[in-house]
Amino acid sequence: MQSGSSAGHGCTSATLKVLNDILTAIDKKHYCAAVFIDLAKAFDSVNHHILIGRLNSLGFSNDSLAWFTNYFSDRVQCVKSEGLLSGPLAVSMGVPQGSILGPTLFSVYINEVALAAGEYLIHLYADDTILYTSGPSLDTVLTTLQASFNAIQLSFRGLQLLLNTSKTKCMLFNRSLPAPTRLSNITTLDGSDLEYVDNYKYLGVWLDCKLSFQTHIKHLQSKVKSRIGFLFRNKASFTHAAKHTLVKLTILPILDFGDVIYKIASNTLLNKLDAVYHSAIRFVTKAPYTTHHCDLYALVGWPSLHTRRQTHWLHVIYKTLLGKVPPYLSSLVTIASPTCSTRSSRYISLVTPKTNYFFGRLSFQFSAANDWNELQKSLKLETLISLTSFKHQLSEQLTDYCTCT
Repeated sequence: MQSGSSAGHGCTSATLKVLNDILTAIDKKHYCAAVFIDLAKAFDSVNHHILIGRLNSLGFSNDSLAWFTNYFSDRVQCVKSEGLLSGPLAVSMGVPQGSILGPTLFSVYINEVALAAGEYLIHLYADDTILYTSGPSLDTVLTTLQASFNAIQLSFRGLQLLLNTSKTKCMLFNRSLPAPTRLSNITTLDGSDLEYVDNYKYLGVWLDCKLSFQTHIKHLQSKVKSRIGFLFRNKASFTHAAKHTLVKLTILPILDFGDVIYKIASNTLLNKLDAVYHSAIRFVTKAPYTTHHCDLYALVGWPSLHTRRQTHWLHVIYKTLLGKVPPYLSSLVTIASPTCSTRSSRYISLVTPKTNYFFGRLSFQFSAANDWNELQKSLKLETLISLTSFKHQLSEQLTDYCTCT
């Protein structure tokens, strides 16, 4: 349950796993609560002796340990301001930030923290940690969360990592159950109460207690509007090619990041992103405001946002089938065994898990299987092909057709 610093282990995969677990709990009419843990200056607080001990326990040779010891030794830092350089100050702790080894070494350093959580759910992404659990009884859930949080804090203390209490928050996900009038406080070992919040930015995506993604989409909309406003104010300075490039580099990445996560938002919210996307296309094409959105896509040669999200989503599913995602995601899908010898039974299909309510249908394990099986009605893959070949075939399947009347 650790992501980051490894191929395929990114913010998106980590958030998809966490979201899947929360939605599955909600589908069972369970309470689900989480603690979002923030550490103060985590990378700068790594104890070199403890880290060398971790590497030793992993079987690193004596020569390797000596190399790392030398790597950490005799490092200094200084500050330069207005041409003046301060004197050097010895650095006796921390992993060098901006280095290739830094994130990996930090991941090794905190890896055993997950063991302290016991049977409860935890996900580590560098110094971002989420601890969450669920159950039919809210009191039991919060008691369990407190006990696990205590164990995690002790583990961090053993690593000489300091909890940032003011930025460590609690959240109760209550999309299917009424919010209680009063919640038991989750406290730190020092006796401070953690604040309950309705929204929290986790790995670049704003999660809210209703999992509506309203806050996240509001932030996206505001950020894109601001950039488009700047582009329109300076449009006379850009050639057509420059406009095209600017939007691709500064607008589309904002809308694409995490889109496979927030795609479960309501159409009303997603339509707000369509509006700013259309504005970006009008900036490129000089099309008047009255131009229909289907004509806009044709003018610039880009798909709709819905198609972009669906394309990215199906890429994730296929990477899962190829084993190019972390095990915590690939374990959520199962290729179905054919029950009879028919033509359709030759096609790769996934087992669709049972759900109780609408929320379960939004989980990764259900929607991945359901959407893949729907795609296979037209794609009809009998064997796994390369990712590049799949993307080519998919692009032919997901062509935007105007269905507007």
